[in-house]
Amino acid sequence: MYICQVVGKVVSTIKNSSLGAGSLIFVRRIDSDGKVQKELLVAYDTIGCGEGDTVLVTSGSNARFAHSTETAAIDLVVVGIVDDYELGKNQPAILTKARENKVKG
Repeated sequence: MYICQVVGKVVSTIKNSSLGAGSLIFVRRIDSDGKVQKELLVAYDTIGCGEGDTVLVTSGSNARFAHSTETAAIDLVVVGIVDDYELGKNQPAILTKARENKVKG
């Protein structure tokens, strides 16, 4: 699983029927220092997150299981919206980083 920041929406009027009613969003991974990475990824969203939200995503075959179908054309799916997170004492201080990233948007 990864912690990511939602940076936009993907508009797709025609898509694989296995995707259902969810939407596609652009996300960027957040590294262990709390920095948003440059690589742009597309994730499937069924929970209704918005731009600036910090989200928890899963990838690969786990993404299909999270979507409740093993045949869906999904590689990355949002499984939760993160309210806050904190790393242990030996890690860089990341307190309320989810909220900070949303404000920076």
